Amino acid sequence: MKLILWAGLGMVFCPLVGNADQNSRFADPFATHRQVSPSPGQQQHGADDPCRLNPISHPAWTLVDVVNQALCFNPQTRLAWANARYQAGQVGIAKAAYLPTVTLTTSLSRGINSSSSSNLQSTTISNTSSGSAAQAINRFTPVISLNYLLYNFGGREAVLETAQKTLEASNWTQDAVLQTVMFSAIQAYYQVFASQAAADASLVSENATGEALKAAKTRHEIGAAALADALLAQTAFAQARLNRQKTAGEARVASGSLANALGLEADYPLQIAPPSVPKPSLEQDHNIHQLIAQAKTLRPDLAAAEATIQAAEASVKAAEAGHLPSLSLVGTVGYNQTSLPSETQSWTVGLQISVPLFTGFNVTYQVRSAKEKLDVQRANFDQLDQTVSLDVWKAYQLVNIAHDTFKSSEDLLASAFQAERVAMGRYKAGAGNIIDLLSAQASHATARLQIIQAQYTWLTQKAQLAQALGRLDFASLPSR
Repeated sequence: MKLILWAGLGMVFCPLVGNADQNSRFADPFATHRQVSPSPGQQQHGADDPCRLNPISHPAWTLVDVVNQALCFNPQTRLAWANARYQAGQVGIAKAAYLPTVTLTTSLSRGINSSSSSNLQSTTISNTSSGSAAQAINRFTPVISLNYLLYNFGGREAVLETAQKTLEASNWTQDAVLQTVMFSAIQAYYQVFASQAAADASLVSENATGEALKAAKTRHEIGAAALADALLAQTAFAQARLNRQKTAGEARVASGSLANALGLEADYPLQIAPPSVPKPSLEQDHNIHQLIAQAKTLRPDLAAAEATIQAAEASVKAAEAGHLPSLSLVGTVGYNQTSLPSETQSWTVGLQISVPLFTGFNVTYQVRSAKEKLDVQRANFDQLDQTVSLDVWKAYQLVNIAHDTFKSSEDLLASAFQAERVAMGRYKAGAGNIIDLLSAQASHATARLQIIQAQYTWLTQKAQLAQALGRLDFASLPSR
């Protein structure tokens, strides 16, 4: 019997020792980690793991490098991954209900027994005044208890299904977060170059107004133009310089925003390779209704909402099982040792039926709450289903709007360039006025900014359309 007790001690303490080593089989005996992606940057339903790729060796980061950095080091991806791993642990807790629980209970006590007998042992303490004696007794009582749930009318299965579906929802949520972080990195990447291009365009405009100012001063000095021309040109030059300073500051802000999206400090000295900037194309060759239907099968957030509904349905089953009895196998092995020359051993084994007769309406309200939660999840799914449709529609239209804007901006830029050249030539020749020249320069500056904005907006909207369709991945990135 003592061997049995020592075996029980081993059963209790061996898992504790194993838990100290995360690589041991006791750290995850149900292998729930296999149901979660191995890193924050990898989708559970994807094959590529950007966090396990070779580190960036070249000084300038490409768009792919930027996306890899964001997926692996943005706190949002780590948060979603940690939540999925937490839910995997909940699956392990639910699976533990299929195994028996073994508990070791040990008590060590010391007491005194009083006796009036005169034949006392060596541990007896005599009391001559009363004729009685007291005897100290040490008692050691270890007991091993076993409890094994055999059947509870589907309650255990429902709890496991709830945990499994919740984990599935967490994995889909992680995929949605990865696409969100990827889009944020792409948007910030393009914004850096859009801001830099705008700053360059503002510098060109500043130089052009500086040339107009020089021409106005020259004409004023020779008496061919009034002082008002020089003052107007000076004002336009100051405004152009202000715009150049503003766009240069916005470019620095965009660089800090990109660093933040990558999980870096805002002042990190980024070196970014320029993107491939293809000419915008139309998306009107696609059937918008088919795109919406496709999105509803690919969107990870919609799949997460569907898995959440299934988890809520299983929660209702688990709550309803609380009204039903449960059958368990129970057993105990005990050993009682004292300082007296006597030892007792005992064991019991049997079946235990637990019937919930009255729980203070606790189970009743658990069922009611579970059903209401199911209604909440179904309504959330319906709302998200409509949101997906609107996301695809808006992204599709914005891509085409950006294309049309780019085409119009090309025509505007060409005409504004010619108008400025003509206005400058006429003014220098004395045939034009300063108002026409400054107006032409302002139109040319606006056209330069508009075509830059249209081009990078189209690239960003292409990525947003891919996200709205639920297929934003490395394959959707433009190749260099």
